[in-house]
Amino acid sequence: MEKTILFCYTKGNFKKERSVDMLQGKTVLLCVTGGIACYKSASLASMLIKQGCNVHVLMTKNATEFIGPHTFESLTGNRVAVDTFDRNYPFQVEHISLADQADLVLVAPATANVLAKLAHGLADDMLTTTVLACDCPKIAAPAMNTRMYENPVTQDNLKTLRHYGWEVLEPASGRLACGTTGKGKMPEPEDLLEAVQHTLCHEKDMQGLRVLVTAGPTQEALDPVRYLTNHSTGKMGYAIARAAAARGAEVTLVSGPTQLKKPAYVKVVDVVSAAEMFETVTTASAQQDIIIKAAAVADYRPQTIATDKIKKDGNAAAIPLVPTEDILAWLGKNKQPGQFLCGFSMETQNLEENSRKKLVSKGVDMIAANNLKEEGAGFAVSTNLLTLITATGCNPLPLMSKEEAAHRLLDEILSNRTAK
Repeated sequence: MEKTILFCYTKGNFKKERSVDMLQGKTVLLCVTGGIACYKSASLASMLIKQGCNVHVLMTKNATEFIGPHTFESLTGNRVAVDTFDRNYPFQVEHISLADQADLVLVAPATANVLAKLAHGLADDMLTTTVLACDCPKIAAPAMNTRMYENPVTQDNLKTLRHYGWEVLEPASGRLACGTTGKGKMPEPEDLLEAVQHTLCHEKDMQGLRVLVTAGPTQEALDPVRYLTNHSTGKMGYAIARAAAARGAEVTLVSGPTQLKKPAYVKVVDVVSAAEMFETVTTASAQQDIIIKAAAVADYRPQTIATDKIKKDGNAAAIPLVPTEDILAWLGKNKQPGQFLCGFSMETQNLEENSRKKLVSKGVDMIAANNLKEEGAGFAVSTNLLTLITATGCNPLPLMSKEEAAHRLLDEILSNRTAK
């Protein structure tokens, strides 16, 4: 299938324009095998179609006992393939035709039986024959009884699949259809969609790079009940971590307390206080190629932490504060050769002037600045209005989603790393 990629050149920069439909023009072979989790595959098919994806569904005969092919045909607009010898197909080698179109194979749910066949190259139906002919990326989402999943034979088959380049998604734990509780549930459709997006949506132009991102607020304890914090939700930092991972980087996300779902394909280290974040970041910093400090770290913490709850007595209260460790300044002073440092600056006035001062005083390569007073650029929103400032330039970005802003930020970092 012909694919179109749009490139945009600007003076001194090279940028890729990204489609709103993240999977536009991509073809996914969704392979559905005989498990009760088939109903989740229908939801996934719908999600993929809404992202602009062309979905072809292959089913085993056992799968059709759980859900009818017409369900998938209605969702995808494509005929479901079940029988290798179906005389109603146009004359062609159907399994080869589908294999040639595929950008990705996703087996979900993947039963123990089909996993065993795929691991050993057995091809005795339409699904296994087609998959054996595919040379694109392949993902399996196992779903079965806990004891079946943990059986050494199944684990050996999964190990064999990984050896041959398959990505095997970890099943979830919970109550299974057989009535037992344990590992074996197929991941939710949203998680499967994330796996597809990770594989197909972005060029892996950060492959081999190690990236550390900080995100969220810190909490500075006042007593066992109260703490000082800020309004950061961590959305921007999480978007950056997710974007870097999607582009092939090995990502570590150091996160303050947030309500956000942990991104897949990212190592997440949870911290609470500024001191904990300082310790975690400085310990890991020497091994990183790029560090992006998007967290809103407290500038001050209480001088002492009360061992018991501070009781209200009706009088005015004063809380002595002391500065927290300056993580960005430490990183600038201890910067490794070839390392790229990017800090964030939340301003309410004189955005460029104040951010340039921070760029110089902290010894970093880039400051991503925004103005809290600008609509769409504050905390707890899904958009951002960034200005990317380096020693040699200033690149104001338009209002966009934090996901798109994350990729634009990474584009600018990669461009500046190459220029150095």
